Amino acid sequence: MSVLVCVPVYNGFESTERCLDALAAARVSTPFRTLIINDASPDARVRPMLDAHSLAHANTEVRHNTVNRGFTWNVNQAFKAARSGEHLLLLNYDALVTHGWLDEMLACVNADATIGTVTPFSNNATICSFPDFTRAHPVPEPAERERIASVLRATRAAPIDLPTGVGFCMLISAICREKVGLFDVENFPRGYGEENDFCMRTAAAALRNVLCPNAYVGHEGGVSFSTDTQ
Repeated sequence: MSVLVCVPVYNGFESTERCLDALAAARVSTPFRTLIINDASPDARVRPMLDAHSLAHANTEVRHNTVNRGFTWNVNQAFKAARSGEHLLLLNYDALVTHGWLDEMLACVNADATIGTVTPFSNNATICSFPDFTRAHPVPEPAERERIASVLRATRAAPIDLPTGVGFCMLISAICREKVGLFDVENFPRGYGEENDFCMRTAAAALRNVLCPNAYVGHEGGVSFSTDTQ
């Protein structure tokens, strides 16, 4: 089953470059395509960097908004771009994926059709933070990120139910996407709470929000909403 990975971008040139480099370098067996949405970033370096990344990597599409639309609107474009039966993965541009990340997250959905959203462990992901629940840690260096990811993969632990997913890196199953619908752009135009609302609606649809304890994704944090423009 394929996955559409959506990366909404607003400025954050260095973080976005690190995110996309990690996405390209991570070894996964799951087929996926990437949709990058540039939300009218005023940083002139962003557009050519995204275009160059798209040219260098197959199955990558970049869209450039002519005006700033806000995070939630952009996410909804990914919902609409997802193909029938395709899972959707929302990835912040300050997230740093590791080897096997997508395979492990998708394994949760494949093991239980009632799982609607999946969030991995991270150094900085509130209720999905590792090793300390709700405590943010600095992003580990690349080698340490991969060491942590390797240890977690080896645990083969079962998914853990959550009250809500964490939007920095959240897999939405095809069934969930079809049952629950779009993010609420009217009430959460710039984000902050939109994934909580979506996950509450997921639970109301009798689907589970879970932590994948076998996947690890770094998260810089405090970057995606560093300006009031988005």
